Amino acid sequence: MSAKYSFYTLFLAGLFGWGCTGTLSNSPELQAVDQISYNFHIRPILSDKCFACHGPDANKREAGLRLDTETGAFEALKESPGKFALVAGDPNASEVYHRIISEDPSEQMPPPESNLKLLDSEIELIKKWIEQGAAYEPHWAFVRPEKKQIPEAPDWARNEIDHFTWKKMKEKGLEPNPEAEDYELIKRASLDLTGLPPSPEILERYQGFEGENTYEDLLNNLLSEQSFGEKLAILWLDISRYSDSYGYQDDNIRTQWPYRDWLIHAFNNNLPYDQFITWQLAGDLLPNPTKETILATAFNRNHKYTEEGGVIDEEYRIEYVLDKTNTFSTGVLGITMECAQCHDHKYDPFSQKEYFELFAFFNNSREKGFEGDVSVSKPAKTPILWVEQEDLGGILDFINHPDTSRLSISVMGELDEEEARTTYILDRGVYDAPTDPVNPSTPASILEFSDELPKNRLGLAQWATNKDNPLTARVFVNLIWQEIFGTGIVKSAGDFGMQGDLPSHPELLDWLAVDFMENGWDIKRLLKKILSSATYRQSAQITDRHLKTDPENVYLARAPRLRLPAENIQDLVLASSGLLVQKVGGPSVKPYQPDGIWEAATSGRGELAKYEQDTGESLYRRGIYNFIKLTVPPPKAIIFDASNRDRCEVGRGRTNTPLQALVMLNDPMVLEAARVLASELTNKHSDSEAAVEEAFKRILCRPMKDSEASLISDYFKDQLERFGSEPETIKPTLAVGEYPLQEEDINPRTAALMQVIVSLYNLEETITKI
Repeated sequence: MSAKYSFYTLFLAGLFGWGCTGTLSNSPELQAVDQISYNFHIRPILSDKCFACHGPDANKREAGLRLDTETGAFEALKESPGKFALVAGDPNASEVYHRIISEDPSEQMPPPESNLKLLDSEIELIKKWIEQGAAYEPHWAFVRPEKKQIPEAPDWARNEIDHFTWKKMKEKGLEPNPEAEDYELIKRASLDLTGLPPSPEILERYQGFEGENTYEDLLNNLLSEQSFGEKLAILWLDISRYSDSYGYQDDNIRTQWPYRDWLIHAFNNNLPYDQFITWQLAGDLLPNPTKETILATAFNRNHKYTEEGGVIDEEYRIEYVLDKTNTFSTGVLGITMECAQCHDHKYDPFSQKEYFELFAFFNNSREKGFEGDVSVSKPAKTPILWVEQEDLGGILDFINHPDTSRLSISVMGELDEEEARTTYILDRGVYDAPTDPVNPSTPASILEFSDELPKNRLGLAQWATNKDNPLTARVFVNLIWQEIFGTGIVKSAGDFGMQGDLPSHPELLDWLAVDFMENGWDIKRLLKKILSSATYRQSAQITDRHLKTDPENVYLARAPRLRLPAENIQDLVLASSGLLVQKVGGPSVKPYQPDGIWEAATSGRGELAKYEQDTGESLYRRGIYNFIKLTVPPPKAIIFDASNRDRCEVGRGRTNTPLQALVMLNDPMVLEAARVLASELTNKHSDSEAAVEEAFKRILCRPMKDSEASLISDYFKDQLERFGSEPETIKPTLAVGEYPLQEEDINPRTAALMQVIVSLYNLEETITKI
């Protein structure tokens, strides 16, 4: 099936709702179920259509009716004595049912002007639910996960994951795909775990997975590579909103990159996730903090800072605390807590008071809102961790610093008890409108904050990593699943609340979350478990059955086809050409970028007023090390859907635009890589077919098919003839980038091979994980 056909099929599927994973109540299969579930059938309808006026927000609640709680829904109606919104078992006695079927505009609910009219199928579901007793259930995500009995599965299953996915496939009438070819699995695993393509030697070594060179051995080796931490760190850098500048108008340079180096180090050393979270939230408050645990708290300080003269210190200090609160709630808990900054949450059971109780944990940092304008700018803001030369050979030896100068990093530091601030609920969230004082605490609907915990960030970290907390493990396991399969078991990875998507495999999600905690919050073990499954090892071949039944691959009867992250597209090009400099860590680098972009933005002074491109090996570092200026993010990365890093993001979008093809055809890095690889292979192989074959294998990581070999051979001959007849075009074609061009390379054969390689880099399969 052609890619074009697949794209339009998926487009039509989305347009007409095939395979929709939003409000599941509309799917015909649910109309036939015997037992209606409040969580999976009714709550999505009420949340979409009713909770804005009859939900958690007391200030916006109409007629005193609350439908998001069982108590509220079964109380006598305040405006209609003797009537009840819901009467268990009796739709005709339930005012809710009368209102949703009414044709009278003055009585109809939702009101006609709201444009939230219920579908007939939704009305029938509500009616059937009331007939069955209108039983309420606590929101699934706020209930502690438990391991359910593992479903039975055939010999196809390789581990517990497959038992759960097989069950869903069978329910939908699907069969799993055959296992992918060896070279496909090697490439897929390498890209997933290291972000780099496998070398031809690795492909050869593991071909057939025979003897000692098993698939498990491949996974173990990939997990032990330094590049593993570089790959996984990209996910957390998006969550932690890491950048190399302060943002806002003046957008000056900062030195937060040692935090990025710590992150890579933590993943490579498999720091358990509960410690990983604890150090970042409160490494400075541990009983015996070290410079490493303090450095980890830079997680909280990656937000934007102002250096504009005349701003109000307290206004911006409050902005910074709000950002910390929202980043924690989104990135760690997977909830939209920020909605309660100005009022009670309209959909989830979070009050404005609870928001500022959570805010209170971050409100006693020694951080200031304004330390002076850009004329007195420093590369880190108070509180600062100073990294001395001796630290680089000691506990902070993972920091790759090129000289002996001291480094400063913005980290966390707590006010003394006598200096501690009182936290107030802020009216409408405005910094200068304090109302009632509050103490540090957490949303009761998730997990009560124990009196035995300290009321500071360390207590918050201990609450978050408590095994009774229903969210933390679920959210991280879901993020890792999203990294591998493109979509999380919960599609809305940053929203596990009422308006979020329901899990496609709820029992699998809970099993993985509990297993993760039971096994020491071991990240590498979790990844190995997923990559060892038969579900992961399927081929990505798409059939008509897939497109008809499951176009979005929710039920995982095939491997997904996913565009690589922007950083890894750069990595693949550089690695396959031999240009990649595999040095871990260090200051961010400035690779090729179109002229004048920073200057046109008019933000920044001094070092950031003009983009000064790096030279030498800095041009050939991995994409994770590219300099990120908040007001002008790297344009190539943004074109390939990278985060702009100005706020916490738990998932990137995926687009397909002509701009992406134009980048791959014209970007200096791609052209230079193609030229360098062409030069190497021309000198290595006297036979042009052998040179083309090796280029293909290094870029696509598989052997050519006969039909492909014929097409590429014809294209090479055309290009060879063109350069032979137009010798004046050879040098301009090859003279791209800073890597030295040798005189002996200036020939038609090298130029023709370069054009073939550029074409290979532009194949969709090259930058897609399948």
